[in-house]
Amino acid sequence: MSAVPAIPAGMPKPQALRPIQLALLAAAVFVVSAGYGGLLPVLPAWLAQQMPQADAVEVARHVGFLSGAYAAGVLVGAPLWGMVSDRVGRPRILVTGMVGYVVSLLLLLVPTLGSLSAIYVLRVAAGLCVAAVVPVVSALVAEHTPQALRARRFAWLSAASLIGFLFGPALNALADGLAGWLRRGGNQAPLPASLVVVLSAGLGAVIMLGLARTLPVRQSPMAKFVPGPTRQRGVAALLWLSGAVMFVLSGFELGIVLQGQQHANLSTQQVALMFAECSLVMLAINAMLFFTSLLDKVPARVVIAFGLLIGMAGLAIMALHRTDSWMYLGVSLTSAGMGLVLPVITFLAAGATRQKLGATMGGLAAAAGFGQTLGSAAGGWLFGALAQQSFGWLTLPLALTLFMLLARPGWWAQQPMREEAGE
Repeated sequence: MSAVPAIPAGMPKPQALRPIQLALLAAAVFVVSAGYGGLLPVLPAWLAQQMPQADAVEVARHVGFLSGAYAAGVLVGAPLWGMVSDRVGRPRILVTGMVGYVVSLLLLLVPTLGSLSAIYVLRVAAGLCVAAVVPVVSALVAEHTPQALRARRFAWLSAASLIGFLFGPALNALADGLAGWLRRGGNQAPLPASLVVVLSAGLGAVIMLGLARTLPVRQSPMAKFVPGPTRQRGVAALLWLSGAVMFVLSGFELGIVLQGQQHANLSTQQVALMFAECSLVMLAINAMLFFTSLLDKVPARVVIAFGLLIGMAGLAIMALHRTDSWMYLGVSLTSAGMGLVLPVITFLAAGATRQKLGATMGGLAAAAGFGQTLGSAAGGWLFGALAQQSFGWLTLPLALTLFMLLARPGWWAQQPMREEAGE
């Protein structure tokens, strides 16, 4: 193996993140995840008020379309913001994204913007702004973190996203409490959805101000580096891995929802419990990665292979068994496998050069969004055609990825960030 070129003399190394900076970056990921998880459950009731003539089926259809509009904004914006951040500086783009996220939420409360078309535009705008947050945070952490600490910090970021999504229902509970308090005072309380928007925007504004105050606004100069074909193939493999895992995860989660409609003995509470189990298992896996530094001790491709095998085993169990105990075991194994692979993707992408970090992280976010969109569509079609056996078919993308992993192990090797001088 050839030696890794050193940063040229006179080329300043990126400064290490201070604890307050790292905490605010994790908080930014937490806030946007909590805002999405908090608004989604109250969206049907809010739309029903905006569309008094619409029936439940039409409202449900628009809820799905609005979720797709948000995902489309992330899909389009992530690679674009990533490339821009490589040129103008990541802190500036991150703060811009947080400002846009807060504004896009608050504009939902403006009565003159209450039309359905305006709501669609604002949800696309929110997705575009979140696309300037999550991948740019990952790029910032990768750029300003020594390689020995990257595994732990990316596990922390992944955990912040999961905790944020789990915190979404807490926002709803807080909004309901505020609405009840206002009613006791004899006032007309706003809808819980409006209060969720206010709370989400308020959290976002606090984090935005903290980031603007603490993060550096200038980007240190970078040396020129031209990636070779091996590195390019490695990035393509990571894009495939990100898309494939999110494809399977989306189809898996949708299958959990749909099986609740087909099995009379599976209650809504049990479906909700499976979703909570999924999030908690993935959170436990991230905690394990954080405290054990597993990625620093075991080759990343081995961790990926192990996670793929666990995920395939869980999906196979869910395809073959319908009793509650087996279903819960399948959910746990599938969640553990996917939760093991997802942080490794970001960890491997952190080996990109500083000039390509933003584009790489944005590309991963776009691939994940694309896989999530296709997975939801394919999962619904598969479950309608094959019911429980659809979980077995979801193992195919994971099996193909495992074959690629074994056939081309060099594509999945993490390389330290490096720079080269010269024209």
